[in-house]
Amino acid sequence: MARFWVCVAGAGFFLAYLVLHSHICGSSLPLRLHFAFKFSWRAEEILYRLDVDWPTYSEYFTGATFCVAVDSLNELVYVAQRGDNIPKVLVFTEDGYFLRAWNYTVDTPHGIFAASTLHEQSVWITDVGSGSYGHTVKKYNSFGDLVQILGTPGKKGTGLNPLQFDNPAELFVEDTGDIYIVDGDGGLNNRLIKLSQDFMILWLRGENGTEPAKFNIPHSVTVDSVGRVWVADRGNRRIQVFDKDTGEWLGAWNDCFAEEGPSAVRFTPDGKRLIIAQLNLSRLLIAAAPPVGNIGNCSVISTIQLADQVLPHLLDVSQKTGAIYVAEIGAKQGHMNPGPGWLKVPEASLLFRWKKERLVVCISEGPQYLCLWLAEKTEASSPTDVHSHG
Repeated sequence: MARFWVCVAGAGFFLAYLVLHSHICGSSLPLRLHFAFKFSWRAEEILYRLDVDWPTYSEYFTGATFCVAVDSLNELVYVAQRGDNIPKVLVFTEDGYFLRAWNYTVDTPHGIFAASTLHEQSVWITDVGSGSYGHTVKKYNSFGDLVQILGTPGKKGTGLNPLQFDNPAELFVEDTGDIYIVDGDGGLNNRLIKLSQDFMILWLRGENGTEPAKFNIPHSVTVDSVGRVWVADRGNRRIQVFDKDTGEWLGAWNDCFAEEGPSAVRFTPDGKRLIIAQLNLSRLLIAAAPPVGNIGNCSVISTIQLADQVLPHLLDVSQKTGAIYVAEIGAKQGHMNPGPGWLKVPEASLLFRWKKERLVVCISEGPQYLCLWLAEKTEASSPTDVHSHG
């Protein structure tokens, strides 16, 4: 489990001086302006650094952390982990202080989502277990009391009345109460389902296949501010986009995923960037989010390269601070060489780099290890001096 802080390039961030010349009335006058080391020729860029002090005490992680959800309204972070005889859900503050844990009616968590309003705090979990709680989507209050079960507990299926799931991967809940579920992490179903706040099916898209609006392991889902549903179609190595009201297919991003399909998708608070996890490549992509209209092609702005075998499964983004929380399931060994890890941004805009210094490994009570790498700031350098990690 890792958290990345967001650092926006601007006047308050390591100021440098740049002398520009403007031609006024035929004369050349020096104009002295303040710019950050991180200067973009296209738009304001964002830097992330690993917050190695989060959480305050890492020993609470006793299993494989498969998913994470941020309750930005109440500044809480929910982490779901797998393992025998361990708490399945851990609750922290956004500052990293442990609050509580619970283990009620959770078999094998896969995805988690925090949906809170001024009147209610709720936590949703997709359960892919084979036991009596599996193949369900469940709603809890913030203390772990079970409120609602969707699906048929312990029985996988394809039915719609009653609704059945087979390895439901993840969900997204809007403020209106509408629910979007991607059902089919390698199971019978490969579909996207939209439910109303009273759990009626509004529309359904998908089946197994490679054609538009079909899926091969729909693994993550999110909704943007302009009414589009984004699905990480992991097995087909693409992201598919749908109209949230009608379910109409709007397009797909294929060109960013030649090596590995996306495993997680979440938007930054301003809606301008989409954070994408690629599990087996141990990296995060930061892509430019298209405005209203044609979704266009995938355009990667930055890449965050994690340590080798630290596999980013699912993630969430704080809508208050912009921090990225990544649930990592890899690093099952006591020592490893993570290799060079730079924050990669466009060469035309890079005037500041973040260098990986060393690896912190093996906070464990079993076969799963929590592995983190530290970041340190280095001197400003020219774009040609930057290590490119492709």
